[in-house]
Amino acid sequence: MPEKRSIPLSVPNLSMDIVENIKDTIESGWVSTGGKFIKEFQEKMEKYLNVERAVAVQSGTAGLHLAMRVLGVDRDDEVIVPTATFIAAVNPVTYMGAEPVFMDCGDDINIDPDKLESFLEDQCKMIDGKVINKKTDKEIKAIVVVHVFGNPADMERIMEIGAKYNLKIVEDATEALGSYYTSGKYEGQHCGTIGDIGVYSFNANKIITTGGGGMMVSNHPELLEKASFLGVQAKTDPLYYQHDEIGYNYRMTNIQAAYGTEQIDRLEDFIATKKKNYKLYKKAIAEIDGLSLLPFNQGTRANHWFYAVLVDQDKYGIDRDELLRKLNEVNIQARPLWGLIHQQKPYLDNEFYQIEKAQYFVDHLINIPCSSSLTEEEVEIVVEWLKEFSQ
Repeated sequence: MPEKRSIPLSVPNLSMDIVENIKDTIESGWVSTGGKFIKEFQEKMEKYLNVERAVAVQSGTAGLHLAMRVLGVDRDDEVIVPTATFIAAVNPVTYMGAEPVFMDCGDDINIDPDKLESFLEDQCKMIDGKVINKKTDKEIKAIVVVHVFGNPADMERIMEIGAKYNLKIVEDATEALGSYYTSGKYEGQHCGTIGDIGVYSFNANKIITTGGGGMMVSNHPELLEKASFLGVQAKTDPLYYQHDEIGYNYRMTNIQAAYGTEQIDRLEDFIATKKKNYKLYKKAIAEIDGLSLLPFNQGTRANHWFYAVLVDQDKYGIDRDELLRKLNEVNIQARPLWGLIHQQKPYLDNEFYQIEKAQYFVDHLINIPCSSSLTEEEVEIVVEWLKEFSQ
């Protein structure tokens, strides 16, 4: 019987080195939405990602909401979104009063460019440079691309499609900080820096964390200037509190940024550990009949944020749900793929297009422990339990 040990799915990798930063926020009194660490964190992100502008925000979701706002998504517009994603990638569309149109994924769980193009060609029409959905007569304004589990999507195809149909591209890179392309048109460019606006998350389970918080980036600084303005309650005159537009309280705190400035300095070390552990899992799982580890796309340097195992019940002996239950019973935290968003109650009436592959992943995928602090010994324990449960 393998050793029983509590192994979490994905937890923060924090260092006591951060204490000096937190002490600074306390001594200066800048613990809220002002202070030097916000500017420092933004500048470090700009340098790491090689972008013109980065704006810290309250969360990845806040960043996506602001992206919709500054890109002109409006009431009764439509936005193409993936169904195989976390619901936070989709909800900001509805915050604007617009409607999502759900797209299937490909073999990498990212939005399928072939079906995306097919939908725009067959189900839409161009009128005066605008894409109109034939079924609803609504204008489609944008595409949301999620780099699922840190695996870079096919941005070459998606950007070509976006240009052809005059659509804005929002990159949800909330899981993909540190992932970039190593070949092709976007060689050397990071996920999140290719579309009109990219958004990152620093939630506690992400590859670096500020406990919460997010970051917007773009090579169109005028877009982020507007987003920054809206994110601080749209103060036209901050001295006399004049507001000409509806804004939001979407600012990152200085304490969060104090974590971020230390965490981003360790990002490449985190990625190196995640890659090493992925290779250990891959070699071991290849020897377990009925299990396979989902690969990351060629021509990319993925951050290896999450590890996805596919379960073939006929060969493995039990189905995905039973494996999920058994792992959690021995305190190895594992989780399934998110429920498909077009099947969630708020979106049952929304249009979806040829959803097939996504359902396969819902039925067969399980995520296994992948923290950047995960040890080789813990990887071996997880693998031993995967072998133990095979029948």
